Amino acid sequence: MKSEFYRKILDNGMTILFEKRKVPVISVALAVKCGALNEEESEKGISHFIEHMLYKGTKKRTAKKIAEEIESRGGDLNGFTDELITAYWCKMPSKHLKVALEVLTDMIKNSVFDKKELEKERKVIFEEIKMRKDNPRIYVMDKIHSFLYEKPFGINVIGTYESMNSIKRDKLLKRFKEVYSPNNLILAIVGDADFSEIVEFAEKNFEKRRGKVKKIKVISRNEIQSEKRKGIDQANLIFAHHVPLSSDKKSYSAIILNTLMAGGMSSRLFNEIREKRNLAYAVKGDSEITKDFAYNIIYIGTTKDKIEEIKKIILQEFEKVSKNLTEKELQKIKEQIIGNYSISMEDSQTQLVNLLSYEIDGDARKFYDFEKDILAINLKDVKNLAKIKDYSFFALVPE
Repeated sequence: MKSEFYRKILDNGMTILFEKRKVPVISVALAVKCGALNEEESEKGISHFIEHMLYKGTKKRTAKKIAEEIESRGGDLNGFTDELITAYWCKMPSKHLKVALEVLTDMIKNSVFDKKELEKERKVIFEEIKMRKDNPRIYVMDKIHSFLYEKPFGINVIGTYESMNSIKRDKLLKRFKEVYSPNNLILAIVGDADFSEIVEFAEKNFEKRRGKVKKIKVISRNEIQSEKRKGIDQANLIFAHHVPLSSDKKSYSAIILNTLMAGGMSSRLFNEIREKRNLAYAVKGDSEITKDFAYNIIYIGTTKDKIEEIKKIILQEFEKVSKNLTEKELQKIKEQIIGNYSISMEDSQTQLVNLLSYEIDGDARKFYDFEKDILAINLKDVKNLAKIKDYSFFALVPE
């Protein structure tokens, strides 16, 4: 699918991404190239804390007014923080683009970080930490990240009680001023708009100021562990393995391998674990692929007495792929992935995240080469990656 896409880096250092669509809906994001990867252990969660605070009021808009300006026009407003980026986005009728730009810009430039609101929001984040722990599926996802990487990177994006308690207003403001400068910002838009008008808005509303973003070293590790918990009926387990970062080619191999193993109801592990043996309901896979870190995960919900059997099946299936994967099966999986890619582009907000992710990794234009890059992977690439030597494994088990 041919897309009308524009990318420009302004004189102030700000990056503009725009995909033109002739539909009456537009998705807009202002994002900063900073996330959990840029945090020391003592300040873990500071990027996520700043994200929360930018919705709590500016010099001319209260928290309620920020939400009302978007929602009263039929729009959605939200944000997210991950390892590499913090983003603020809205999706609304395209005729209200100016409102979207003005509200997001106001949040980025004029947030007040009110002391009372800050302490209230700290408590909200504590509840978010509890929520993540109480949800078995989210908990094992968080846990496996800590098994794959040493601290501080191995600590969850949201931080800990200790780190969140230590982040005071002056520390939050210092990081905000250091990082939220035009050279670290990306304005991304997908929808019906005029690129020259977007550029004009950004040049007019963002002065030339350079900030700095520090980066923390990512150190890989592996661990195998289980944990018992009262009050749950199902064992939640997760298997993960690192993906080499030496080339893009290997990273695309990881997407193919993960889809082959656990990418839907036709995948190998879904067929072996659920369809043939009825050992689980949920069998899901995912790839986390960036220029700084990369891994594949497989999540399964099962009964506690079947954990070892399922782990054995997973390892056996990887071995089978490393020895017996055929060109026919590889081409079938490639077609599935390319189809998923095309479908993901349908929703403008999803496409917005796609473009931001690729820009953070180097250049959003690379996103449009995805089909070509997937097709370039050969049988040997995938079979070699399937030779699993080291892995991490965690199971949360009913007591």
